[in-house]
Amino acid sequence: MKNSTGLYLSAREAAAELAISPATLYAYVSRGLIHSEPSVDSRSRRYRAEDVRALKERRAPAPEPKGFRSFDADLPVLDSAVATITEAGPIYRGVNCVELAEKDTLEHAATLLWDVTAIDPFASGNCPVVSDEMRAIADAARRASPIERSIAVLSLAASADPGAYTRAPDGRALVGARIVRLLVATMLNAASSAEPLHLQIAKVWAADNKHAPDLIRRALVLLADHELNASTFTVRCAASTELNLYDSIIAGLAALKGPKHGGAGVLASQLVRYLIDRDVAPVIRERVALGERFAGFGHGVYKRGDPRAISLLEALTRAGAPRKFTREVPERIAEATGEFVNIDYALAVLVHALRMPAGSELALFAMARSVGWIAHACEQLQHGRLIRPRARYVGPAPGRGSLVDSL
Repeated sequence: MKNSTGLYLSAREAAAELAISPATLYAYVSRGLIHSEPSVDSRSRRYRAEDVRALKERRAPAPEPKGFRSFDADLPVLDSAVATITEAGPIYRGVNCVELAEKDTLEHAATLLWDVTAIDPFASGNCPVVSDEMRAIADAARRASPIERSIAVLSLAASADPGAYTRAPDGRALVGARIVRLLVATMLNAASSAEPLHLQIAKVWAADNKHAPDLIRRALVLLADHELNASTFTVRCAASTELNLYDSIIAGLAALKGPKHGGAGVLASQLVRYLIDRDVAPVIRERVALGERFAGFGHGVYKRGDPRAISLLEALTRAGAPRKFTREVPERIAEATGEFVNIDYALAVLVHALRMPAGSELALFAMARSVGWIAHACEQLQHGRLIRPRARYVGPAPGRGSLVDSL
């Protein structure tokens, strides 16, 4: 029945106005978007016309799709046994990575994250398969950035590796080790080797510093995994389509470059270089006054400082790195902003202290994180499920005329 006052609509009228079903109308009412009250005859309900039309005009969210609540911000996106994040630092399959980094290598962290016990994926004989085409690409891209060069070489690597598509867990671990060794060699513009990864890096990028091997070893272990960050989730999405491990790692490398992810270390290095010949306090005061942020500071999880950064900065202090960068800068920025140091800044200080090439921050990050990517990709392949999140629609309400119809 048509409401004579025009202030209210019947259920049929309200649903027609919004081009929705009665069930969706009731959902809007339950969410408080539309006011409803009993009709005069008390046998039905009426709906405030003003609410209905306001909802029609604005970009109102549709009801949440079934299962959407598993994607709430306060809940994990998906189940994983690989790693998690705590205030004490990332946990690799039950082991705190800060403790692991005291003595262990990236290779050992890999066997832990990959859950490998029956074989040694980093045995001396398990080296990458490098085709003539891969060598040609690597040579042609020698002056490209390490990540760009690695993406180019890895794009051909699956075709060269006879085991690239294995489904056996141990076989995937062997492929993973070949990928990590290939990635490190390609980033270093060097031949692949079975030598410990941190020693390979130190020899090429910091040969004159006696502390370099141990500091690089520590950094690699600390960076090996950090749960479902942007690049790792990208890798899992790629692997869920049943891509091979080589191509899945390419997806991670592309995602890592962003300035809000691995690229933050490069920005932190700019801050370190700027402060080399300047007093810390005036620079920080000026930047705070201008409302600028400091790359390498602040973290969504570590409210009192990133344990990985603290571990690396303490090791750098013991190795003789300038206390200006290992202590003074973090303390003064924390005092001025309330934001504490994270691993991106510590990585920038490492690169500065060891006089490594510009851009090494991002390359080191990628070398280390490839281990975590492989762990997550293998877990995703084992699950065999396609990652397909639903979107919470916030566009125009259904039923509005198309632009074509109005022309």
